[in-house]
Amino acid sequence: MAQSEDAITILLVEDDDVDVMSIQRTLKKHRIANTLVRAKHGKEAMDFLEKDIVKKPYIILLDINMPVMNGIEFLETIRSHKTLHDSTIFVLTTSSADEDITKAYNQHIAGYFLKCETGSSVTNVVNVLGGYWKIVHLPK
Repeated sequence: MAQSEDAITILLVEDDDVDVMSIQRTLKKHRIANTLVRAKHGKEAMDFLEKDIVKKPYIILLDINMPVMNGIEFLETIRSHKTLHDSTIFVLTTSSADEDITKAYNQHIAGYFLKCETGSSVTNVVNVLGGYWKIVHLPK
């Protein structure tokens, strides 16, 4: 049987406060009560993971366009990390650039989702995640 969905922490790596609020609202609307931890950039997310502030099992929702350490740099860093390389990561971003999509998939992401102005994309991502962790087993 799959892990309890509420046992899985969501690490949201996102610098935009409006996008964070949109994701929080959508999670609440869909009655997804998982612990949500926010990092404002990739470096902060790496700190949270390396200092065990975010413990396994977790999934990462990652933006690409951020200051300090962007999403592509974060992916390169985490995939080369001794113990964090197996992290499950979904990209949720405004970047539809083929170069970003290719770079992200080359770092073995679980999925690449585009944010759109209507907000329906966040709902679709939450629906995907809601089903995803009901059937998968994540490393502990």
